[in-house]
Amino acid sequence: MLNSLFTTMDTKWMGFFGILLAYAATCLLLSTCSRFLPKDGGREYAHDGKLSAGKPRGAGFLFVIVFTVATVLFVPLSNEVVIYLILVFASMMTGFLDDCAKTSWGEWKKGLLDLVVSVVVAFTFVNFNPTTVTFALFGGTVITLHPVLFGILAMILTLVSINVTNCSDGVDGLSGTLSIITLASIYVINLVLGNDSGFNYMILLFIVCLIGYLWFNATPSRLMMGDAGSRAMGVFIAIAVLKTGSPLLYLLVALMLILDGGLGLIKVVLLRTVKVHILKHTLTPLHDHVRKNLGWSNAQVVFKFGIVQLMICVVVVWLLL
Repeated sequence: MLNSLFTTMDTKWMGFFGILLAYAATCLLLSTCSRFLPKDGGREYAHDGKLSAGKPRGAGFLFVIVFTVATVLFVPLSNEVVIYLILVFASMMTGFLDDCAKTSWGEWKKGLLDLVVSVVVAFTFVNFNPTTVTFALFGGTVITLHPVLFGILAMILTLVSINVTNCSDGVDGLSGTLSIITLASIYVINLVLGNDSGFNYMILLFIVCLIGYLWFNATPSRLMMGDAGSRAMGVFIAIAVLKTGSPLLYLLVALMLILDGGLGLIKVVLLRTVKVHILKHTLTPLHDHVRKNLGWSNAQVVFKFGIVQLMICVVVVWLLL
């Protein structure tokens, strides 16, 4: 393992090498292997969904592999980190198999798989970490929750993160850009709060793999991450925000992901459970609404959503200083 060299080599230079290698490997794999990925059929109900027909889909399979290998090589591994890696990889594989399937797996099958991953994330976190919640924006007040209650809340957070991230993946560069802003903000928050630097380096590795992917996904995109990428991103974002010790910050650092991908989920749940139809004149995901009804281009959606999320994260970081 290259991470064993941390004891004999300057840690910063080793980390720098790892970041460059992860970015280069992502770009190389995506440029040479994307032709082997399944082809998108175009989403029938999405605004301009047919424009994506024929493009390689499932690029998350490639950049998550790079992230996993880079972590094994450059991050000192613990049992907790290994389990998280397996969960991110497993979530990627379930998404990739769905990307490859001629017929979608359907909501219930994917929902059950997401639930299993979310339960294991919650169980793992509770087993290796204190079940405390810090209200970082309110004077650092700390409360301790019963492990069962904390585990249920962590499971819900992970399940929400998987699904809102997945639903936001409908515009070239959008979910990747928002996820980078969210993860970069969590990285800075960890620095401010003095949290685990080992996991923080994993965040950087995930970010640079996403940056490599965005090189090929910027409008007009050459390929798409598919469920393989979006579901893995959702799992990793949930784990990252749990590791801050202030999981409620997720509501702010991932607000645009929540609004973009979550409004549609809320509409569907309310309609199916209590027959209440909200936001009748608002298309969901929200990125479809602003493109069709407000005339925003794909680039405008990415920039404007990204700007709003970035400003929110800047304010959060400032309040934590």
